[in-house]
Amino acid sequence: MKISATDALLIIDAQNDFLPGGALAVIQGDQIIAPIKALFDRFDHIIMTQDWHPQSHISFASSHNQQPFAQIELPYGSQILWPDQCVIGSSGAELALIVDKAELIIRKGFHAHTDSYSAFLEADRTTHTGLAGYLKERGFKRVFLAGLATDFCVAFSALDAAAAGFETFVIEDCCRAIDHNGSLEAAWNKMFSAGVQKIASNDLR
Repeated sequence: MKISATDALLIIDAQNDFLPGGALAVIQGDQIIAPIKALFDRFDHIIMTQDWHPQSHISFASSHNQQPFAQIELPYGSQILWPDQCVIGSSGAELALIVDKAELIIRKGFHAHTDSYSAFLEADRTTHTGLAGYLKERGFKRVFLAGLATDFCVAFSALDAAAAGFETFVIEDCCRAIDHNGSLEAAWNKMFSAGVQKIASNDLR
């Protein structure tokens, strides 16, 4: 598949806390770094996201005296509780993949009382990040996603990209999953149903 000037590479949450040794380490998360770097010269347009949580964020298990991966109901719906991760200003929140040519970095999850998996919409499903408008005003037609984790922030972003009208691809070898209670299979099923396509980085040129 040939990359064009109306394509954007969206790198999701390539941050220290999601790599081995981090607060919410994704198994083999570090293995996405090299294949993503190999894509830099193929895309003219690169956008990144960065989880950016205040202390005592509502998604943290420690904020509810619960164990990580417990599930509770919040005003905006069901919420999995996570270890404290990607806290504003911490080394874990730092981007593990520095992209000099990235033209935009979307910070998400910075509202203390709302989580945000998607690069497009926060978990209340009404608060927009502005990314869809940015992409549309710039004339982008296709979005290619890479990053962490496949079954959460990548999947939510892909679903919202497709819903916003973009032809959407997830670059499978440039992603890794948490796979909590079958979440990876469920995420792919939702993405396929929404028209999101799976692709390999070697298919892009």
